[in-house]
Amino acid sequence: MPSISDPPVLPTVSRALLEDWLTSLRTHCDPRQLKDFLNQTRLSAAVQPRARVTHDQIVKLYQLVAIGTGDEMMGLWSRPIRTGALKHLCASVRGASSLSAALFRFTTFWNLLLDDYSLDFRTDADQMQLILVPRNDATPQRFGHMLLIKLAHGIASWLAGHELPLRRVSFVFARPEFAEDYPVLFPAPVHFGQPASAITFDAKLGNLAASRSESEMQDFLVRAPRDWIFTNLREHALPLRVRELILLSDRLDCSLTNAAGMLGMTPRTLMRRLDSDATSFQAIKNGLRRDIAIRDLMSGSKSIEAIAQDIGFASPANFHRAFKHWVGATPGAYRRSGA
Repeated sequence: MPSISDPPVLPTVSRALLEDWLTSLRTHCDPRQLKDFLNQTRLSAAVQPRARVTHDQIVKLYQLVAIGTGDEMMGLWSRPIRTGALKHLCASVRGASSLSAALFRFTTFWNLLLDDYSLDFRTDADQMQLILVPRNDATPQRFGHMLLIKLAHGIASWLAGHELPLRRVSFVFARPEFAEDYPVLFPAPVHFGQPASAITFDAKLGNLAASRSESEMQDFLVRAPRDWIFTNLREHALPLRVRELILLSDRLDCSLTNAAGMLGMTPRTLMRRLDSDATSFQAIKNGLRRDIAIRDLMSGSKSIEAIAQDIGFASPANFHRAFKHWVGATPGAYRRSGA
């Protein structure tokens, strides 16, 4: 099992999640510029259908593209969001009297910039919602909708000083083939094919203070989106809770029976609930082993043999076969290519 000094084992997401963004970048960037961005993030070789993308790669690509193109929303909307816009947004919301007031300012800010959508802030005694309302019949850009809603959650959580739970996240577009990636991003049930894309908070959060200092704002902007692109909350998604239980077990040997017992349910119930989430206990365990292997292969600090042993393979040959099945490349090829 990896030692406590190892970096955290964050989930990876599928390359397919980024393809909408990359499609937009291909029309927004010079081909040589985009190639350089991908090379610097070690994404240029990740073209296999089963390729995975790490948290660090997403963060670095976001930062490179936002600076390199002068568009802080990186071609995802019809109008460029010029450099400095997000700094002014944060300066505006951090002076609000409450989180509810800050979210209202968030929507007002974006409504000055967006041409193809308006962002509505709706509240009642039960909930607060930010809703993307189309101004025309343009096809929704899936990554753009995800990123703007995720930014709202990230800024709200930063203002509150901790990651905020959500009631619901809705998207107007149909359920994509990579839907299993969304629980990694949002601490709430995610619904597709809805009347509008929206994010919903509990109304009681609206009274939270929204005060942050200038230096805290600078740190938040410099690190963006490192602190908020992936959720840290695991309670909202059963597969992520199971993943955490396996990660904390000795040498990844947590069994279905043990996991079910720790979750207060029978093995049959756990199997049924995971099946309803289109996954299984073994698939979650394999995904965790894959992500530990990807982390360690990219860091270069361990031999392939040591990685295989750490994640419970009897031999490097068995690990080679499994890893190629997971991501479409052998461990050695993955490490050499920087995928």
